[in-house]
Amino acid sequence: MAKKNQHVVPHPQGWAVKSEGSEKASSVHNTQAEAIERAREAARNQGSELFIHGRDGRIRERDSYGNDNYPPQG
Repeated sequence: MAKKNQHVVPHPQGWAVKSEGSEKASSVHNTQAEAIERAREAARNQGSELFIHGRDGRIRERDSYGNDNYPPQG
């Protein structure tokens, strides 16, 4: 399975979960909390990143569920 980052973005009918690079939302929810829960589940399953956008479209929070090195190398 390809690792596609998940984005929670504003949608005319509430909040949408979109995979990075996709035109269509994978799901639409009434609340941002519901959308975040679904996106977090998808990001965990794929080992990808979760980006949570505010109403203005700007990223306000980010979580990583991949194989990040900690502490960072370099």
